[in-house]
Amino acid sequence: MPRISGSSLVEDVLIDWSMDQPVSTSRLPVSVLSKEQVAAELRRHQSRQAMAAAYEAELILRLAELTSAEHDPPAGRPGARGDRWSAADDAVGVSEFFAGELALVLNRGRGTANHLHHRAQVWRDKLPDTEGALARGELDVARAAALADALGHTSPELARAVEVRLLPEALELSVSKLRARALELLLELDAAAADARREEARHSADVFLQPGQDGMATLGAELPADEAAEAYAQIDQLARMAKADGDARPIARIRTELFSLLLRRPGGPDQHGVAAHLTVTAVLGSLEGAGTRAGSVNGLAITAAHTRDLLARIGALGLQTPQDGSLTFAITDTDGRLLATTTVAELLRAATRGCAEHDTGDCGCPVLGVPGSTDRYAPSRRQETFVRTRDRTCRMPNCGQRVGWADLDHVVPHSCAGETACTNLCCLCRSDHRLKTFARGWRFVMDPDGTLHVTTPSGVTRTSRPPGLRKPPPEPPPGEPDHDPPPF
Repeated sequence: MPRISGSSLVEDVLIDWSMDQPVSTSRLPVSVLSKEQVAAELRRHQSRQAMAAAYEAELILRLAELTSAEHDPPAGRPGARGDRWSAADDAVGVSEFFAGELALVLNRGRGTANHLHHRAQVWRDKLPDTEGALARGELDVARAAALADALGHTSPELARAVEVRLLPEALELSVSKLRARALELLLELDAAAADARREEARHSADVFLQPGQDGMATLGAELPADEAAEAYAQIDQLARMAKADGDARPIARIRTELFSLLLRRPGGPDQHGVAAHLTVTAVLGSLEGAGTRAGSVNGLAITAAHTRDLLARIGALGLQTPQDGSLTFAITDTDGRLLATTTVAELLRAATRGCAEHDTGDCGCPVLGVPGSTDRYAPSRRQETFVRTRDRTCRMPNCGQRVGWADLDHVVPHSCAGETACTNLCCLCRSDHRLKTFARGWRFVMDPDGTLHVTTPSGVTRTSRPPGLRKPPPEPPPGEPDHDPPPF
């Protein structure tokens, strides 16, 4: 635990002592409480949560204050942030890499860290009465957050004007109605602010992919309300036409199929689909039918039987690499450690030709494996395929940025004798790559299996494992001695 400095020796001692105490919370014996007592304690607990949120916001602002922009790359120098990197929410004097550090301290994503920092700034600078009510436990976290979300991007004067009118009745409104009322007042007082918020939302909108259960996933997009309504009406109308023509399936299933077809075959059923790049990951034992460990397609989990079915349909049964796309096999061991990456053609060639060193008999030599190191700075094509397949996303803990937008980074820099090898390469998105290169006080260490350990300047270490790699089992406890030690 880093030492905290107070303004006097007594304060130093008290602060250090309090930081060394175990985390605890007072609890009532829940099993003996009456219904009325439970309801009362839930209200008290909600107040404690509000106070804790206000305290967390104060701590975040203090950490930001202690994370100076003094050593950030200045404009016009190598590593400086380009024009496309938004700085609208940056606090004056706070390092641009602060969100990265806060994310690891809280063990959350950088987007969440940015959001919590911004919300703390809004409460402090624009909604002082809301912050005070939260700190006293008089206003719950959800309503205080709704006000910050609705008023965070307007001027302090306008936010204060809305707060004065709305805060007295905040507890009488649901969270959604409170947010809607805040936006109504904002529009009433300054219509231009609504246009600015809508334009900002359009600028930051994106398509998202969320893994689901049983081989399913959710694909969605943030769209203007009129475009989203129009798109849904189009799909719904096509589904109803199919039902009218005799399709007996539930209409929800028809809508889902139409949604998929319209995206994957935008030119119609007779047109080639958009080029796809697929990675099929499978556990060696499951491919042989000896296990049930799930595989994946582009990182989305599928069952072992589904994986075997996919592989049976590929190559020998006619399923080819997507036109203008790619199809990569990733073979792992039972612990999820990536053993090799290959293509359909390479897999068939390895199976038929066997070992290049021995042309007769089953020598047992591996025909696929991890690509070797190279003396060059730039990774080879096979190294790049292996590392991107192993990592799948940016490897900064809790980041998850798509691997297609990530750089291949030398964990030990090449200029410091770091090898261009799969055991020294990992995927980092451009934001985290810049942080690793230019932010001071960070430490990155990678194990041979790709496990990455990142330590912040504030001394917090987080670990990121390649997706699918199982956490190693804990060390067994020391065994009992066979006999008592001698009494000396």
